[in-house]
Amino acid sequence: MSKEVKSPQNNPEEIDLVQLFKFIGRGFKMLLGFFSLLFNKAFLAFIWFVFFIQKNILVLVVSVFVGLFSGYLIEKILDPVYQSTMLLKQNYNTGKSLYNSLEYYNGLLKEMDYESLSEELALDTSYVTSIRSFEIKEFISDNQKYLEFNNYLTGLDSVLASQIDFDLYLESTDPSIYTTQLLTISATTNDNFKLVFEAISEKMNSIPFFLREQEKDLRELGNRRLAIIEAIKESDSLQKTYKKVLENTSETESGFQTSITFEGSEDKNKTREFELYKSDIKLREELVSIERFKENKQFIVEMLSSTPSKGFINNSVEIMDVKLNFKLFCAIFCVSITFFILMGLTFLKFLKKYTDEI
Repeated sequence: MSKEVKSPQNNPEEIDLVQLFKFIGRGFKMLLGFFSLLFNKAFLAFIWFVFFIQKNILVLVVSVFVGLFSGYLIEKILDPVYQSTMLLKQNYNTGKSLYNSLEYYNGLLKEMDYESLSEELALDTSYVTSIRSFEIKEFISDNQKYLEFNNYLTGLDSVLASQIDFDLYLESTDPSIYTTQLLTISATTNDNFKLVFEAISEKMNSIPFFLREQEKDLRELGNRRLAIIEAIKESDSLQKTYKKVLENTSETESGFQTSITFEGSEDKNKTREFELYKSDIKLREELVSIERFKENKQFIVEMLSSTPSKGFINNSVEIMDVKLNFKLFCAIFCVSITFFILMGLTFLKFLKKYTDEI
């Protein structure tokens, strides 16, 4: 008898797994090939860049010295720019008005409308013609910003507070709301800063809206002060009356002494006279606080530092929050222009090779 040999049948699931592993293997192979090609191209680009710099190093070095010399000449030819700063404290919500006013002043400077600017600041035209710009920014440390952020979160719902991070808070916060602001004035002369700072402060202190708010606040504090003074007088009168009652009681009682207890473990041990005395102390403390509030409300905006009469020469250029010396800025600018010109010429030579082949 002949025996039939049966060929084993492949399981479909095993075939699918084999195909899947082959597919994954090809994917890894293509991915590795891509990264290998990318690394190879990057390495070739780096080598090309090194040889490009080596070939044109003399031209780039010369451009650096040309930029430094140009910056030196520009500083000598042009008038120097002086800067002076002043810290301003806002006792009212004047931030928006202050920022808008300075933006308006800068607009007048761009249009060289010095007459309008002198009218706004109530200064002679000769004092404002040398001004080049006004700048203002919040004066607050990072730690204080974190404290402000935490105070802000405490007033929010827990779900909403979890969706706000510190960076988002800073982006959505108006810098004009902070109490202390740093005002900077740039000018070509060095002797008018004090007058301009005082003029800006006077301008803010004379805004009608804030004058009305100041008047209402001072009136309210004055009324509270009078009410507290009357309450203190009533308290003193009650204490004197109660003292007389105690003295009369001690005289009429024979063989007994009346003692006044000021301290005890229970409230019932405290006499009415002591309660009146404690109330009198609180009223006087509140009276002191009111006087302090009145002093803080005397000015809408006040200058924290002494008014500078002179400024300092500012020869720096700020790029993306980085300050550079003007000569260094000119050197970087010159070498950058030279670099891109050389790159453009090299690229044109590269294209010309393909043009000849067409």
